Amino acid sequence: MIGYVTVGTNDLARAATFYDAIAAEMGVGRMMEFENFIAWGTPGGAPGIAATRPFDGNPASIGNGVMVAFEAKDQAQVDRIHAIALANGGSCEGPPGPRGDSGFYAGYFRDPDGNKLNAFIMA
Repeated sequence: MIGYVTVGTNDLARAATFYDAIAAEMGVGRMMEFENFIAWGTPGGAPGIAATRPFDGNPASIGNGVMVAFEAKDQAQVDRIHAIALANGGSCEGPPGPRGDSGFYAGYFRDPDGNKLNAFIMA
């Protein structure tokens, strides 16, 4: 159903560094790239993510209550993605760990533009 999710950025080069590192950990690369837009994922594969300068020319801003979740292959990858995010200019919004008792394990973080993301696994 979802092809890709787009987050806004005011610094596409900085966003590219951040998302290149996470995409590499997840085994994908850039699938589209234009002057103001980069998308990561695999064409025809699982949904991807894109970073863009807003097309209306206004500054990018974060959406309150909006979050993009990356499905990891295991808890160790959740931990690695969270660490990669922080090492590439992201900030912690909740360290990796179990949430509730249903087998949900996640780590929450923001990209350098403030967009909220997480990496998760459902056991």
